[in-house]
Amino acid sequence: MISSLCNIIFKQGIFNYHVSDKVDSAINNPYSANTIEHLLYLKNWIDTVQWHLEDIIRNPAIDPAEALAIKRKIDRSNQERTDVVEYIDNYFLDKYKNVIPQVAASINTESPAWAIDRLSILALKIYHMEAEVNRADATDEHKDVCRKKLGVLLEQRSDLSKAIDELISDIEKGNKYMKAYRQMKMYNDPSLNPVLYQQQTSQAHEA
Repeated sequence: MISSLCNIIFKQGIFNYHVSDKVDSAINNPYSANTIEHLLYLKNWIDTVQWHLEDIIRNPAIDPAEALAIKRKIDRSNQERTDVVEYIDNYFLDKYKNVIPQVAASINTESPAWAIDRLSILALKIYHMEAEVNRADATDEHKDVCRKKLGVLLEQRSDLSKAIDELISDIEKGNKYMKAYRQMKMYNDPSLNPVLYQQQTSQAHEA
C-alpha cells in the first residue's frame, strides 16, 4: 500500500531532521535517485524544514531583516514543494499510463500526489502534537487538550491513508483516471507578477 510506504518514510524523515533540528541542515536522502522513495523523503524534508521556518518567523522579537530572509526561504520552499508534488504525480502518470479507463471512470478532486502532500503535513502535526502531550513543563490541562487533538489527527491519518490507497486502486483498475495540473504559481514568475514586471518596465525606462 502506498500510504504505508509514505507514513514510514515521513516518520523517518521527521526523525532524521530532529537529530540536529536546524533549518539549514543538509538533507541526506537515504534512497536512490529516480525512485518514489527518494521523492517521498525529499517531499517530507522540505515540509519539515518549512514547518520550522514558519515557527521562527512568528517570533515577535525577530529582527526584521532576519524575518525578510526567512520569508524568502519560505517562498523558495513553497516552489520546491510544488515541484516535488508534480514529480510524484509524474511517477503515477507514468506507472499507470497503459491503464485504459472504464467508460464510467471519473476524475478525483485532487491528484494522488496532492493527497500525499496532505499526508506529509499530517505526519508533522502528529509528531509535534505528540511532543506537546509529552512536554515536561506543560500543565496537565495542556496535555489533555493536546491528547484529544492528537486523537483527531491520528484518525485523520487513518482516513486519509485509506482514501489514498483506494484512489490508487481505482486508478489501477481504470475506475478513476488522473490528470496532473501544473500549479503555474504566478507570484514567482517575473512575467506574471505585476509587482515584478512593472518594476522591470520601470527600470528599463530609467536605463
